Amino acid sequence: MNSKIVTAAVLVIGNEILSGRTRDANLNYLATELNSIGVRLMEARVVADVPEAIIKAVNELRAAYDYVFTTGGIGPTHDDITAECVAKAFEVPHIKDPRAVRLLTNHYGEANLTEARLRMAQVPEGATLIENPVSTAPGFQIGNVFVLAGVPAVCRAMFDGLKGRLKTGDKVLSVTVSGYVGEGVIAKGLGQLQERYPALEIGSYPFFRQGRFGASFVLRGTDAAALKSAAEELRTLIRSLGAEPIEGEPQE
Repeated sequence: MNSKIVTAAVLVIGNEILSGRTRDANLNYLATELNSIGVRLMEARVVADVPEAIIKAVNELRAAYDYVFTTGGIGPTHDDITAECVAKAFEVPHIKDPRAVRLLTNHYGEANLTEARLRMAQVPEGATLIENPVSTAPGFQIGNVFVLAGVPAVCRAMFDGLKGRLKTGDKVLSVTVSGYVGEGVIAKGLGQLQERYPALEIGSYPFFRQGRFGASFVLRGTDAAALKSAAEELRTLIRSLGAEPIEGEPQE
């Protein structure tokens, strides 16, 4: 079976994430949504509001993956430097986009359109705007890089509006089978199962519930038949170790 694979990376930008002041809520959402439409999230990075770090990360990620999604750093304050850094990464001018100016003027009114707010109209030359139905200030796309807001509600709205333009690959399917069996006990058999199904990803995630140790085993891949067969072999393996397989995650 030949799989069509489309890949992506997420670049989270902001000192507030690295300091622990703000909990990132965008990565999980983007990962889930990308997977649901057949785009595999292969890497995620978090970088500070440092121009050199942002430029380096953008250039490395856009060369390695089909798509890059950045979050954060496109607001009105001095530390919102993502747009300028992306322009430098692409080696194009950082301009005040007249389309974005019109959007902001209509939203705030000309009398309230401060220089700070006008910063949100600055994008790399040649960029395509990404609609922001929540608070108007747009994101943008240049090349294979999509620059989204850091505010979760805005980030989600922007992504929901743009995901229809993405090329997609085969959707990754998954099956979860759990059991009250220690990882050290099942490790050998699980490794052998992985060898028999190299096209699948098999992950083991330990837990402690009801006073007992166990693990959830997640099988992921694009081949539904292989996934079904491997899951059945996993259930047999769990039974052979004296435990009963549990479909999905065990209840608390």
